Amino acid sequence: MLTSFLALHWAVVFALLAYICMDGNRGIASALGVLGVSVQSSRFPGLEHPVVVAPLSVALLTVALLFCWAFVETLLNIATRPDAGDAVVRIAFISASFLLSVILIGGAAQGINGLFMVVAIQMTALLASYVAVLAERRSTLAAMTLHEADARLTAHRMATGAAHSSLLSRISSRPETRPGGRR
Repeated sequence: MLTSFLALHWAVVFALLAYICMDGNRGIASALGVLGVSVQSSRFPGLEHPVVVAPLSVALLTVALLFCWAFVETLLNIATRPDAGDAVVRIAFISASFLLSVILIGGAAQGINGLFMVVAIQMTALLASYVAVLAERRSTLAAMTLHEADARLTAHRMATGAAHSSLLSRISSRPETRPGGRR
């Protein structure tokens, strides 16, 4: 359940950043402002250029779609397979981390101040989310493994009891008693 919530959260975050970034006037400056970096677009005229805005918007939207896919995958298949969507979740978190790194490198190349701390906080939040997802997956898998082991142990005990009963009835030359008291 936590995995689907976190996937939905990050899908919404990256989708909103992509939407804000697509604004023609102050797209990237507004998106960075939402993250916590105050950037004046007049100081950085290259941030408004479509060659910069379009790839960043597409990259943000792609990461949002990956998280959306992870959300749907975990929501639909969690009952049948607890490991459903592991690959998609992993790819989404890796893509988000890579995109934030590219934003940091691009911002440093442009000379944007304060970007390192904001990206570090976002990367820490992504890492904490990923660790929480892994912990949930492992606890779910451990619970299922324990349940399967209990079922096997019960079946083994029932089979051992039936074999023991059958052996005793043969040794004593009495007819076997079937379940329900019948012979």
